[in-house]
Formats: sequence, structure tokens, C-alpha cells
Amino acid sequence: KPAAAPVPSHIVDRITDRTGALPQLQLMFEEQLGLLWLVMHPEPKPVFTLPLVDSVLRVQNALRAMVDAGEPMPVEVLAYRTSGPVFSLGGDLDYYIDCLARRDRAGLARYAETACAVIEGNTTGLGGRVATVAAVHGRALGGGIDPARACHVVVAEDSASFCYPEINYNHFPIAAAPILARRIGAVEAERILLSGKSFTAAEFYDKGALEAVVADGASAMWVRDFCKKTAASRRSRIAIAAAFNRMGPDLAAELAGAGAAWVDHML
Repeated sequence: KPAAAPVPSHIVDRITDRTGALPQLQLMFEEQLGLLWLVMHPEPKPVFTLPLVDSVLRVQNALRAMVDAGEPMPVEVLAYRTSGPVFSLGGDLDYYIDCLARRDRAGLARYAETACAVIEGNTTGLGGRVATVAAVHGRALGGGIDPARACHVVVAEDSASFCYPEINYNHFPIAAAPILARRIGAVEAERILLSGKSFTAAEFYDKGALEAVVADGASAMWVRDFCKKTAASRRSRIAIAAAFNRMGPDLAAELAGAGAAWVDHML
């Protein structure tokens, strides 16, 4: 007699059986909605550290592997939020500086490749397997914006702000050009990246860079409501997102080129 299939409520255990420990990341599954929250707890600063980004990538890969193996995989929506007062202050400058002090090209390349792999997974819905959503509160800076904007849907709270300050320091975010351009067009994306200005959530929404703006503290509930309202059309929404992705240049190649250019620029 074949073994009974694992019940959906055990999905977090099944994921962590594949991934091992997930530093700086907490998984929370809301079974009725098919909603898996990735709650990010970066340490010691609210930036995208390499351990955090690597944890996210391992979860993405575990979900892919479950589907490919034909296992029960009840996750339909992958949603991101962060703990603490801000969403993300961007890339891990301390890590960059340590790599530069050692002239560690491989270390910088690993960071870029891991970040780009996560971003590609968010943009493609893990290759058409899930819908992806990000809930943003507080400040989102530079490269901290891109993994969220790579998702199919981004909701921000009223007091959230968005800024790419890198140009003010002769720097640029790894994936902002291909990700922003896909959403709002190349001309507007270039203006934002070259301005170094901060935008309110309402201003970012007006530029087409967000799907919704909600009251402070309401972003998680908005995501839950979104899951309920779109449940009957989820597969078609994922397919439509995939169709628009195919209309653009090869995303994997774009991100690989962006990552290599970023490493060269940093060095």
C-alpha cells in the first residue's frame, strides 16, 4: 500500500527538510489561502545580506523541486515581507567593502548571482509555478527595491518611500534597470535611477511601479484579500505574467550581464 501523501499543513517542514536551516528567514503558511509568507529578518542591519538572499533562493529551489518531483505542493502564492521598521535599506555594503578589501571578485560574483537568481524566480513565478507578491512598508532603498518589484504584484503602505540613491555615490543597483524597465518602461526607469530622488508610495504608484497603496499596517491583509479575490483566476494570471515576460529580452541573460557589469564596476 502506498504511503499517504503529506498533508498541506506540513509544507513548512517539508520545505525545511530540503533547505536545512534558513538564516534570517521565517516561513509562515496560511493553508486556506495557499499563501506562503517569507518573512525576512536580516541581521545585524536591515539590508539584503548574503545569508538572507541565499535562504530565499533555497526556499525557491525547494518549491521548484517539489513540483518537479510530483509531490503535493499546496503553495500557490509566495509573498514577501520584512520584520522591523523598514522594508530594506538595500545591498549589504559591509559585505561589499570586505570583498573589495580582499579584491574578492568571486565573493562579489556570488552575491550578484544569488540575488539575480532570486529576482528571476520572483519575476517568473518560479517558472510559472506560483504567483509572487511583495508587501512593502517603511523605507525601500536601491537594491532593496528590486527583489520586491520583480514580483508579479507589489503593495506598499502609505508611509513607505522608494529611492535609488546609488547614483549619488557613483554606484548602481544590480538588477534595477531590467526589472524597472519591464514594469514602467526604459525611459521612466532611467529617469528614476539617474535622479537619486526619494518617492512616496503614491508617487511610485503613479509611475506604474506599484499595484496598490494601502493604509499603514494593512499590507498583509491586502495580500490575504488579493489571494481570496484571485483564487479562481490564479493560473491564468500566472500564464499572463509569463506571456509578458516572454515578450521582453531573455531575463536570465539580462540579469547575468547586469551582475557581471556590477562586479566589474565595484572592483
